[in-house]
Amino acid sequence: MLNVEDWAEIRRLHRSEGMAIRAIARRLKISKNTVKKALAAHEPPRYQRKPKGSVVDEFEPAIRAVLAEFPDMPTTVIMERVGWQRGRTVFFERVQQLRPLFQPVDPASRTEYQAGELAQCDLWFPPADIPLGFGQVGCPPVLVMVTGCSRVMAAVMIPTRQSQDLLAGHWALICGWGRVPKTLVWDNESAVGQWRAGKPQLTEAMNAFRGALGIKVLQCHPRDPEAKGLVERANGYLETSFLPGRVFTGPADFNAQLTEWLIKANQRHHRRLGCRPIDRWDADRAAMLELPPVDPVIGWRFSTRLPRDHYVRLDSNDCSVHPAAIGRRVEVFADLDQVVISAAGAELACHRRCWADHQTITDPAHAAAATDLRNARRLVAVPAIATDVEHRNLSDYDRLFGLDEAGSSEEIA
Repeated sequence: MLNVEDWAEIRRLHRSEGMAIRAIARRLKISKNTVKKALAAHEPPRYQRKPKGSVVDEFEPAIRAVLAEFPDMPTTVIMERVGWQRGRTVFFERVQQLRPLFQPVDPASRTEYQAGELAQCDLWFPPADIPLGFGQVGCPPVLVMVTGCSRVMAAVMIPTRQSQDLLAGHWALICGWGRVPKTLVWDNESAVGQWRAGKPQLTEAMNAFRGALGIKVLQCHPRDPEAKGLVERANGYLETSFLPGRVFTGPADFNAQLTEWLIKANQRHHRRLGCRPIDRWDADRAAMLELPPVDPVIGWRFSTRLPRDHYVRLDSNDCSVHPAAIGRRVEVFADLDQVVISAAGAELACHRRCWADHQTITDPAHAAAATDLRNARRLVAVPAIATDVEHRNLSDYDRLFGLDEAGSSEEIA
């Protein structure tokens, strides 16, 4: 059989040197027919073993008969039905080849997203111990968003999964983009909404948020993680590529490292896209909606009357307020970073947001002011009250009860 080296040399002598077939045959000491076959073949010669029959060939008609009637029957059961007594591997391979011939075709659809169309959202709980302060460690949720067209990822750690913090995290990521996708895709997160009577129902806070932005929030059907596969894969990518080998000093450090890593992640080659996400970002962002002229209502917002202990409870923590506002109604606002308490437009307190649970946050100035007010109240002099009382003679009580007459009668007797 002609080897590859002789085949290549024959073609070189004929194409480059211009040698005739007879001359090539004489030079290489091979037949002219071999030279002609080499020149006619456009691929190098390959050794091909003649196909041999398999021991499972005689069982194939029986396998086909079983699959024709029961296309989903397990392979182990088919082995028993046809009487197979040999090794499993060759039988399993043959059934694997034949089974698709008897099953209905179920092709997977490839979803294509238009620029600016949507972003998929989810909460990722990193398996790491994050110091939260006051000796506590925990695993706060991370809000992850992935755009459909460009696959650009954005993420931020938030204190809780409640709607106030969830929407504040949404707004932080959207402001970072400078634009907002036309649709946000969510699963049945309790702060977003849930399915009732077969219909999706958003929470009041989420409806207010999407109304302010003029966007749509699409809730996936229950138990359908494939509907938001982009963000599910992003969660896995974060867990395997961002998290390993990292140590965090707190939520702020986690977000700082995450932001730096996302810049690099969005510049890596995406196998599905065939390019980097950042290469498609400009077109994706340009097709998104502009931010509204008025910011949506986000974060914790409520009013309460300040009690005598001059503390306000936010989530599970108590924050101090200047005691001069005791008894007055105060307004409380909190976002991901700070807690601000005011009354009639005047700021009374400002604290950093505490991520630990069941803590009392006290401003030293508020404690000192409360001490001064208590001391001043103790030093207030009580005004003297006129207490001139008439002193009656005891004989008046004797006459009142008739004791003088009784005493006089006894003396006469």
